[in-house]
Amino acid sequence: MTEIASPYISQPRIMVLGVQPGHPPFRIVEIDGEVVGEARGVTDVLETAAAFGITVHDLDDPDVVRWVGGDRYTWTVH
Repeated sequence: MTEIASPYISQPRIMVLGVQPGHPPFRIVEIDGEVVGEARGVTDVLETAAAFGITVHDLDDPDVVRWVGGDRYTWTVH
């Protein structure tokens, strides 16, 4: 019997959603599926994660952080 390979899709604890218009623009941060705050830069994401006991070693690791609507360098509305 052959096994069917299935693609692995990670479910990271941290989701950083797309940029929202504002002064300044911000991104919504979710941890474990719940909205926990707003971020105006990478430092805000790291501080929010730390407040929930999560240490982030690599912001580009999709198993740790999922960036929706851009990457860690996207902080303005285009």
